Amino acid sequence: MQKSLLRRESELAKAEKQLEILGNGIFANGELPTFKDKITEIGEFPLKPSALEILQINVGYMCNQVCEHCHVDAGPDRKEIMTRDTMQQCLEVIKTTGAHTLDLTGGAPEMNPDFRWFVEEAAKAGIKDFIVRSNLTIIRANPKYHDLPEFFKKHNIHVVSSMPHWTRGKTDKQRGEGVFDQSIQALKDLNAVGYGMPESSLRLDLVYNPSGAFLPGDQVGMERDFKNALLEDFNIQFHSLFAITNLPISRFLDYLIASGNYEDYMYALVEAYNPMAVSNVMCKNTLSISWDGYLYDCDFNQMLGLGVASKIKHISEYNEEILNNRNIVISQHCYGCTAGAGSSCQGTVV
Repeated sequence: MQKSLLRRESELAKAEKQLEILGNGIFANGELPTFKDKITEIGEFPLKPSALEILQINVGYMCNQVCEHCHVDAGPDRKEIMTRDTMQQCLEVIKTTGAHTLDLTGGAPEMNPDFRWFVEEAAKAGIKDFIVRSNLTIIRANPKYHDLPEFFKKHNIHVVSSMPHWTRGKTDKQRGEGVFDQSIQALKDLNAVGYGMPESSLRLDLVYNPSGAFLPGDQVGMERDFKNALLEDFNIQFHSLFAITNLPISRFLDYLIASGNYEDYMYALVEAYNPMAVSNVMCKNTLSISWDGYLYDCDFNQMLGLGVASKIKHISEYNEEILNNRNIVISQHCYGCTAGAGSSCQGTVV
């Protein structure tokens, strides 16, 4: 318990430092307008939620990978894991919420020892639309995970999987040596039980994040290239590709600063700002729940320690009516969700 408290204090201190970086410099001296300035111009400040559709629950930061762009700072050394007691509190909310989708994320959510129990209980509680955000390699990481494709199929889980590129070099550079080969095998395992096939209802979508300090390309064109390459080279099929902008927080912000790309990247985000994306940002229809049950407008705010602006702070005191009347908490990282065609956990928003 003491180690967990010390780790949380350390993470909060880091989050405060990152918020200070985002709020100072080019924004504090007026070189760039703040995100608040930009959405005020179009009458969207304060940003307000629409009807809640998605509960996104982070069941733990533990992961079998250490990806250089990860906004969660996930890895094998992370011990933050949602307990069954907190999961039970989430289940009580699931029984009454107006949200129709349960989106489970991590780390590698499958590494939570109560992951399968939680999925089964959520199904009993009435959730029909499941999303599990899998890094793919977890399926091949240990024999105890080899049956995950069958488990996903049993519960008709929508699998959203990270896949940096269709080539070994670019994938392994971003996510670690051997990740590409394990990912290809995991995709074949998923295809074998019906996931990703053209006429199948078993949804398999891939996620692309840029490997450096640049914005993703056109999602439609990238999806076509991914599909052609994976089918031709490995006979692998999937449904959709989500191109997601890397937000300047956590491990990616550390990389931007260390590589001297921070200011250039922020200029790129602001220059690519699209006011049409603001009304569809994911924080409007999604509520993020951390591994310890605290509530956030999105999982990016979760990593910055920016809890919801509401008297309801924790899943144990959940009140959807009160939460629906809150203002959404924003900062400069929000430019990442409104750049170009916009970015969300479901890909572009425009």
